[in-house]
Amino acid sequence: MSSNNNLYRSKKSRMLSGVCGGIGQKIGIDPTIIRLVWVVLSFFTAIFPGIILYIIFAIVIPEEPDYYDV
Repeated sequence: MSSNNNLYRSKKSRMLSGVCGGIGQKIGIDPTIIRLVWVVLSFFTAIFPGIILYIIFAIVIPEEPDYYDV
């Protein structure tokens, strides 16, 4: 885990915009688990809130800078 406390959208482990990958990197969990939890929660909330929340996160969370891995 990195010493940086900021949340970024991942450039390495992204499927769509890197939101789940960034959350997974931030909390130290495999991004695939985050994606599965997101899909299950979205399914049980009639899908629409999960999609809207993902879009909001994709807009609000900044993309990981190039110097982040240094």
